Parts: sequence; C-alpha cells; structure tokens
Amino acid sequence: MKKRLAFAMPALLMLCACAQQRVVLLPAPDGKVGAVEVSSATGHQRVDTAYGGVAVSQQGQISSFTTDPASVERQYGALLAARPPRPVSFIVHFQSGSSTEFTPDSAAVVQQILQELGRRAAPELIVTGYTDAVGTDDLNDHLSLQRAQTVVEFLSHHGIAASQMQAVGRGKRDPAVQTANAVAEQANRRVEVTIR
Repeated sequence: MKKRLAFAMPALLMLCACAQQRVVLLPAPDGKVGAVEVSSATGHQRVDTAYGGVAVSQQGQISSFTTDPASVERQYGALLAARPPRPVSFIVHFQSGSSTEFTPDSAAVVQQILQELGRRAAPELIVTGYTDAVGTDDLNDHLSLQRAQTVVEFLSHHGIAASQMQAVGRGKRDPAVQTANAVAEQANRRVEVTIR
C-alpha cells in the first residue's frame, strides 16, 4: 500500500503542477458582451468577445482561446446551473394620491411577481415606492413608503415571509418621467419590486 501511495504522489503532483486557471467571457442574456482583463506575473490579456477566453498556467503564462456555447455547457454546465437566477424587476403603478389602489394594469403585474417568486427557492425582495411631484417632500416620502408597504403586505398575504422583503420609500426622487414640480404623472406613482 505504501509503495502504491509513494508512486501515486509524484504523478498527482505532476497533474497539479500543470493545472491552469481559465476565464471564459459569456454574453449577457440580451447578447451584450462586456470585457475582462486577466493579469498574471508575466503579463495581461484583455478578453472582449463572447466565448473568448484565457488560460493562465501556474508559471503565469497567459494564452488566449475561443470556445462555443456547446463546449461551455459541457465543461461548465454544473457550475452554471448552480448560479442563482439573475435579479428581475417589476413595476406596479398606483392611483393618484392612493397608497392602496393599484391601477387596473398592475393587477396582471402583481400576478407575474407571484409567478416569479414561485420559481425561486429563497427570494429576496427590495420593494421601493415612488410618487409623482404633487405635494410636499414629507408627504411624498410618507406616501411612497406606504405604497411599498402595501405591496409587502400583499405579498405577505400570499406566503412571502416579511423577513425576505425590504420596503423603501423614495418620494418624488428618481422619477420615471421628468416633470416640473406639482405635475401629476401616473408613471411616477409606482413601486419597483426587485427580486433576487
């Protein structure tokens, strides 16, 4: 047994000595491609094409390569499947001056939110309320938080734990549509639900 182990150790070390680190640049779901620069003690290499990659040897030598979606799936499929789903956002609109009345179109959006939550094992939600530019800053801050809390309460009644949700009110800051002060704009009376 000791002889076998003594023989296997150098072979194992040789295998480890030739291990490489690899980086493959994948496109985003919308097809856009970013860029990454990989550096080592001996140089650096920029990768800015979909499925372009680099391998870095233990000595720091960098070599570039190109792969394809099928090869990435074969080599890294299990790793990619273990990633959490990408965050997704939904917009729920409210009637003017109301912190509890959704617009008719938003009823369908709320159902989409519930469906998305059903697909995720342990979702976290950031629920951010906004108002239009009608009213004082204090009033709008309060109203926007109430709107966010309305959505949180609705989702709680549908089985989502309050500990998984955070409600935030932004008032009339960060409008979806820029307007002058005191202008009513339905697109700004909203709650954004971000699920991650």
